[in-house]
Amino acid sequence: MNIKPLADRVVIKMTESEETTKSGIILTGAAKEKPQVAEVVAVGPGGIVDGKEIKMEVKVGDKVLTSKYAGTEVKMDGVEYTILKQSDILAIVE
Repeated sequence: MNIKPLADRVVIKMTESEETTKSGIILTGAAKEKPQVAEVVAVGPGGIVDGKEIKMEVKVGDKVLTSKYAGTEVKMDGVEYTILKQSDILAIVE
């Protein structure tokens, strides 16, 4: 099953957060911070949104930084994705 975002929406998959700290301490699930680096898996077509033309700046495969609580989380085929507006993406990681 594929997710095809509409308008200025982007589908991302969060990367796994570190299991251990730099000093070697193993973190439990509750102690881990929600990752903010994600991989883009699908991009909407852009176009006219709220009377403004939106050009999509990200593409599939880009690594991006997102706002901490942005988007809507969905689970499909056992994989968690987040659907958010392109404006909730803070930067592309190179």
